[in-house]
Amino acid sequence: MKKFEFFLGIDISKNTLDYCLLDDQCKVLEKGKVNNEPVSLSKFFPKFENEYCCKTTLLIVFENTGIYSKPVARFLNENKWCYSEVSALEIKRSKGVSRGKSDRVDAHQMPQYGFRNLDKIMLCTEPELIHQQLKILNTEREKMLSAIGIFSRTGEAEEFLGKEVFKVVKTHNRQTLSALRKQLKQLDDKISALLRSNEDLKKKQELLKTIPGIAEVGSLYLLLATKGFTRFKNWRKFACYCGIAPFEYSSGSSIRGRNRVNPLADKKMKSLLHLLALTSIRHDPELKLYYERKKEEGKHSLLALNNVKCKLVSRIFAVIKRETPYVKTHQFAN
Repeated sequence: MKKFEFFLGIDISKNTLDYCLLDDQCKVLEKGKVNNEPVSLSKFFPKFENEYCCKTTLLIVFENTGIYSKPVARFLNENKWCYSEVSALEIKRSKGVSRGKSDRVDAHQMPQYGFRNLDKIMLCTEPELIHQQLKILNTEREKMLSAIGIFSRTGEAEEFLGKEVFKVVKTHNRQTLSALRKQLKQLDDKISALLRSNEDLKKKQELLKTIPGIAEVGSLYLLLATKGFTRFKNWRKFACYCGIAPFEYSSGSSIRGRNRVNPLADKKMKSLLHLLALTSIRHDPELKLYYERKKEEGKHSLLALNNVKCKLVSRIFAVIKRETPYVKTHQFAN
C-alpha cells in the first residue's frame, strides 16, 4: 500500500455528504457538508487538490451505502482518485464501544479507520459498465420471477373459493402472468446479448457451462459474484465469501464447539451452490462417489454436501484459470 499524507472520510446519505479531512497526525483540517449530486461533486473534490494535496497523497474512505454511494464512487473512479469503499459492518466493528450516532461523528471516524488500517485497506475501482448493467438487469429478473411466483400461486384459490367467486380476478391474473413472462423473456434476451457483446465474459460463461450442472443462470450468478473472476485470488477465498468454508470454534479447554461456517455470506450464491451440489450428486458419477465416500468416513450428510460444494468451487476456478473446458476424467477411470 502506498503512503498517504491526508485522509478524507465521507458519510454518505441520500441527499448530503458529511466529510472530515485529517492529516497524517490525525489532526482535523476541515469538515463540513455538501450535497450528494454531480454538480456539487465536481466542485467538492478538486478543492482538496488545490488547497491541500495531490490525488496520489489523499486517501478517501466512505461506507458502502448501496445506490447512494454509487455517484461518489463513479466520480472518483472516472477522475483517478484513490478511494476505498468499506462495508458498514467493518466500520461498525472498528469503532469498538461507542455511544450515540450521527453523520458528523461517522464522517470523523471514516478517515480514522483509513489511517489505522492503512496496511490492509484495499483501493477500489468501479466495475465496468457492462457489469453494472448485468447486475441491474439480473436484479430486475429476480423481481420478475418473484412476481410470477406470487401470481401463479393466486390460481390455487380457485379450488377452494369456487369459480363464481374467483372469476373476478381470473382473467386479470392470466393477463398479468402472460405480460410478466413476456417481459422476463425480453430481460433474458437482453442479458444474453450483453454477455455475447463482451468477449471475455462470453468466453468465461462458455467455460463455466462445460461443468455439469451449470447453465445460463448459474454462470451469470458466478460472473456477477466474482466480477468476471477478478474479485477473488483463489477458490478458497470465494468459498469463504459464499459461507461454505468451515472455521474452528474453540477457546482453551472450556469451549470445544463444532466447526462453523461464516454466517456473513452471500446467501444467494450459497443457495445456488447448494442446488448445484444436490444436482451433482445425482447426475455426476465422480461427485456422487466423493459424496458417498465422505459419508462413509462418518460425516453428516450436510457436511458431506458442503464438501461437494467446495469441490465444485475448486472446479469452477480451475476451469477459468486454465482457460480450458471441463473434462469428465471419471469416464477414463476404467
